Amino acid sequence: MTIPTIISLAPLLDRLFDEAEAARGTTHAAVADLSDADRARMMRSKTDYRDLYGRLKDAPLAVSRETGALLYMLARSSRARTIVEFGTSFGISTLHLAAGLRDNGGGRLITTEFEPSKAARARDNLSAGGLIDLVEIREGDALRTLSADLPDPIDLVLLDGAKALYPEILDLVAGHLRPGAIIVADNADFSPDYLARVRTPRNGYMSTPFAEDVELSVRIN
Repeated sequence: MTIPTIISLAPLLDRLFDEAEAARGTTHAAVADLSDADRARMMRSKTDYRDLYGRLKDAPLAVSRETGALLYMLARSSRARTIVEFGTSFGISTLHLAAGLRDNGGGRLITTEFEPSKAARARDNLSAGGLIDLVEIREGDALRTLSADLPDPIDLVLLDGAKALYPEILDLVAGHLRPGAIIVADNADFSPDYLARVRTPRNGYMSTPFAEDVELSVRIN
């Protein structure tokens, strides 16, 4: 019996999650001089997010273990062959999605990361996991990197970059989504415009909050 990729990745993922947990102190220190109100404002701003994520350029900003498992399960159960990810960071979520593609028999994952150092870390982690052949990492502003050369159709999208840009990223991928395509948005509470859009069925989506920090949506037409 072939061992599922997600099982063979367990040691690597455990190490990366442990490293992300150990980095929490460093992450908090990077924004310690900001008030809660300033952090919330920067998360919701379509311009100030650059400063915020610049401060966090060395932080893993990883999805939770539970969200990682959810991503793999959604990729597998939907038999996804094409996936787009906004916000690579160190590649923990990317590993889960690519593992789903591998266990589906292959496919293409396009992911985009603003910070070159993070893209390099993600590339190393994907190589260590034996999944780099399935993944194209695009470096730079996602409003540019995802504006062209997207696959048709897209089966699954993960939004986990600058929260204020979720509506704009959805605009870029919407024309490529197949009916039934899944969209996972992490920390979507910071993007009320996005939530208003996907929670309105006449806009072509059905959506619901899932767990504590995930919005799970499906394209219905």
